[in-house]
Amino acid sequence: MMDGKVTLIGSEILSDEWGTLTRVTLDYRRDDGTVQRLSRENYDHGNAASIVLFNPERRTVLLVRQFRYPVLANGDAAFLLEACAGLLDGDDPETCARREAIEETGHEPRDIVHVSDVYMSPGSVQEKVSLFAGYYGEDTYRHFGGGIVEEGEELEVVEMGLDDALAACRDGRIIDGKTVVLLQHLRLVELTKS
Repeated sequence: MMDGKVTLIGSEILSDEWGTLTRVTLDYRRDDGTVQRLSRENYDHGNAASIVLFNPERRTVLLVRQFRYPVLANGDAAFLLEACAGLLDGDDPETCARREAIEETGHEPRDIVHVSDVYMSPGSVQEKVSLFAGYYGEDTYRHFGGGIVEEGEELEVVEMGLDDALAACRDGRIIDGKTVVLLQHLRLVELTKS
């Protein structure tokens, strides 16, 4: 199985609650021809999409602040400032990004562009995140936002100037990887247009 260098020997499901945590044993053929037996854990809860909402006329972005237990467990402030995101749940990535923007910010973005597909933690997490950027303005507002209470969400919608958001990436107020990538994308697009 796999790609010629890797042969799957076995797998064991360690947990199957929200996602599936699997321990795999595999043989890895090194470049010198020797085979090394490896054990790895893989966490799979499905792929996701994320979108940053941008208003180029005002140079502002809409982000959400929400509770993230793993961040708290690592000793950091538990409420992260992030771009909207969610699991695909059977949708294509762009549909998911639009859905999450509406649920979380109350805005239905338009002029959505695909930025990239990324793995944020490929050493142990299977999730691939499709990244998007989309326009928001007065005409895209649908409702207050804030997420879905039944899913345990309680989100604060935060509007920031792009320069402040980029500064927040540098000074540690924004430490979410997908959000950093999306904000830097917006800045790169501005630079290439000027």
